[in-house]
Amino acid sequence: MAIFDKIRGEFIDIVEWLDDSRDTLVWRFPRYDNEIKMGAQLVVRESQVAVFVNEGQIADAFAPGTYTLETRNLPVLSTLQGWKYGFESPFKAEVYFVSTRQFADFKWGTQNPVIVRDPEFGPVRLRAFGAYAVRVTDARALLRELAGTDPRFRTEEVEGYLRQLVVGRLAPALASAGIPVLDLAARQHEMGRRLAEALTADLAGVGLAIPTFTIENISLPPEVERAMDKRSQMGIVGDLGDYARFQAAEALENAGGAADGMGLGMGIAAGRQMAAALSQDAGGPPPLPQEERWYLGVDGERRGPFDEAGLPAAGLAPDVLVWRSGMAGWVPARDVPELRPLLRDTPPPLPPS
Repeated sequence: MAIFDKIRGEFIDIVEWLDDSRDTLVWRFPRYDNEIKMGAQLVVRESQVAVFVNEGQIADAFAPGTYTLETRNLPVLSTLQGWKYGFESPFKAEVYFVSTRQFADFKWGTQNPVIVRDPEFGPVRLRAFGAYAVRVTDARALLRELAGTDPRFRTEEVEGYLRQLVVGRLAPALASAGIPVLDLAARQHEMGRRLAEALTADLAGVGLAIPTFTIENISLPPEVERAMDKRSQMGIVGDLGDYARFQAAEALENAGGAADGMGLGMGIAAGRQMAAALSQDAGGPPPLPQEERWYLGVDGERRGPFDEAGLPAAGLAPDVLVWRSGMAGWVPARDVPELRPLLRDTPPPLPPS
């Protein structure tokens, strides 16, 4: 009886994989020195693909289902093994189970900031982080390009490669998006979708795809965030004059009403000073206009500048040439409308002796 048990133990009757991990992409069936019995059962569960490898060459691949291993459903392996006329004999082959479910626990982040040119703030340094999912779309390509003969190929072995690819794609995507920094939060979903499509195209050659790509946060440097906070505060305050009056009322309340005369006086003074200071920036009266400065041309000599009230004493006469800023050239005083009132009381020139 022990002899028959030993003989039966040399042949494998059921080939299957019950995945008890959450991070295995590829698992090699532990055949050791045993041979797979022709007519054995192959069980491929949902989210799995079974790939047969014969002497280093990929042969057949099986989608989810239960199969009886025989020459008619092992066409490539039958050709490699040289089975003719349906010869039913045990065979040796490596069987790799590849998980095709989504692995959604991948994280990414920018180690160094990405410099973008914002239309409102100018050059800005951005940092970002998020998550993405990975799925195997071509089991054969994954075995050829990444997994190789690894008996248990885990997600951690491909995570570094994927992270570099993600960050390499993200930097030009942010820099060339042309989206203002203040609008990035509203466009994160759209950018994530575009990046998922671009990364899937890049990974097609190794049999992987990125079904989802999430941008959780895009952050600005602390100094830029502080400046934006101040700008938001100014928008909330609104009219600075009203804010000054409110602050003055607060100062009165904090001074303790009329109970303490000194505190009351200090509160009033502080409120007035604040109101006066802020009212200048909140639409107070404009500065007084500057007086026009005039120049006179008397006997070929330029005199001035004079204000308008000082022109009669300076020798203003109808025939005296005058000029001020904004005039194209020297003109007689009688031709300047605003100077005519000053000429009414100006005596004419004396007759020649």
